[in-house]
Amino acid sequence: MKRLVSLLIACAALLLLAGCVSLNSLPSPFRRTPPRPGRTTLGSKLVIIPAQSIGNFLVLEVKMDRSGPYRFLVDTGSSVTLVTPAFAKRFASKDAPPSDAPQVRVQSADGRLTQLSPTVLRRIDVGDAHFDDVFALVYDCASLTAHLGVKIDGILGFPLFRETILTLDYPKSRILLQPRGTDALPPGQSIPLNDASKTPLINVRVGDRTIAALIDSGSDAPFNLNPVGLNLSYATAPRPGATVGTLTGDRPQQLARLTDTLTIGDYSLSRPLVDLTDELSSIGGEILKNFSVTFDQERDRVSFFRDSRAPIATPARRSLGLSFTKTPAYWRVAGVIRGSSAADRGIETGDLLTHLNGEPVAKWDLNRFDRLIATADEVALTFLTGSQETQKTVRVFVLLP
Repeated sequence: MKRLVSLLIACAALLLLAGCVSLNSLPSPFRRTPPRPGRTTLGSKLVIIPAQSIGNFLVLEVKMDRSGPYRFLVDTGSSVTLVTPAFAKRFASKDAPPSDAPQVRVQSADGRLTQLSPTVLRRIDVGDAHFDDVFALVYDCASLTAHLGVKIDGILGFPLFRETILTLDYPKSRILLQPRGTDALPPGQSIPLNDASKTPLINVRVGDRTIAALIDSGSDAPFNLNPVGLNLSYATAPRPGATVGTLTGDRPQQLARLTDTLTIGDYSLSRPLVDLTDELSSIGGEILKNFSVTFDQERDRVSFFRDSRAPIATPARRSLGLSFTKTPAYWRVAGVIRGSSAADRGIETGDLLTHLNGEPVAKWDLNRFDRLIATADEVALTFLTGSQETQKTVRVFVLLP
């Protein structure tokens, strides 16, 4: 199984990186209005930016100062923008970060704590949209680059789009921006945002229960569900899944399939696949990819739209039984699912994978790897131990029917 990435799973120690926690739930010293850009300029009343669909993410490719291309993810679950050290150096403003800018510490790929430095960018251009004086944190996106298979220069947080109406159009692989105050939202039911701190929290229904959930485009998971107090009924009982990589470290995934229906506005997902969590519940990219999602921060509302009103079915989850931490040269095994063919073949956490079906792992971007797992019966894996390479054939299996 691929190693799922949830970019900004939050905890109080992360302060502004509130990817999966309401800012109102933090202690009062941490509760503050997320920074917005100094000025937002749209070149037209509707700015359309093509995006590349990689896994369950939308990746923007833009040019600035005749340099680039630069690639960004839009993360509605993050209340701050992150950029790489190289991007920060090139586009840093002469203005210093605010004196009360938070010092944020996250876990790096080698397990050590790293402090993210604040910066102010003189601007970020996204197509014909221009954002001036942008507060950001400097973050090395190397692990995300390796996971997706394309170079990532930054993660655009939700407050960057405060002065616009933002649409993530997953089916058409594009992002739309309109000036704030534009009257018409696209078709689809308007759902109120229910957090005063401009965090994209909405109410959804699980069976006959209403819960708050974060709209988190920075996660490629399905529905992350906190089961406390819900008395859930399972069509398939919880079982271990992938190892999930976050800025706060890795966590084992617990996947299940519900008997209850998940309802978002007028749309329903029958027997949804869920990832059980002790964090705030959130809607990840695996569900969002079915919709065009429009955020109107000025009016505190969001709209979901898809062409069909038929219930959305979530397919069976196939798995290789392995999760990986990726580099360009090799993939390190981050987790092995017990009882899988990979476990039976003696593959262990820490093993180094160099080839898939005889090809170097550098040739396997996320989309290609996903297609392989969706269709293959087995995969030939080549591991490096010292100077010796060993090939092991592993069966793909249905983890969750």
